[in-house]
Amino acid sequence: MKNFRLKSVLVVLFLSIAVVSCNNDDDENTETTTTKAALVTEIKGPATGKVNDELSYDITYVVDNACGEFDKISEVTIANVKGLQVIAKYPTGVCTQQVPEPKKTVYKYKATAKGTVEIKFKKSETEFIIQKVVIE
Repeated sequence: MKNFRLKSVLVVLFLSIAVVSCNNDDDENTETTTTKAALVTEIKGPATGKVNDELSYDITYVVDNACGEFDKISEVTIANVKGLQVIAKYPTGVCTQQVPEPKKTVYKYKATAKGTVEIKFKKSETEFIIQKVVIE
């Protein structure tokens, strides 16, 4: 009888440990983010390039708070003029960090034809900051 009771206790203990260890709540990401366009303050990069050469431009932008981070670069239209904008992501919780610093990202451009190209990034709600590039 003691042997049966001991085995029963061990089986219950084993099953309890198995159920607890299979819980995957550690893998859940409960923090969500929101996105918003960030305004570009500066574009730095080459003024000339060659066809099929990849050019890199340092893009400086301002986020709303210090918790903002780069998410992506997307297209935008202002008064029928197409350009690009930086999208920043922000955690939905309270941001406890100090005043935001200007952030930087790199935009890569590859020309497929000769001529003058304008790289335009959203500087405000009504205008772009423009970098002209001569492709030879």
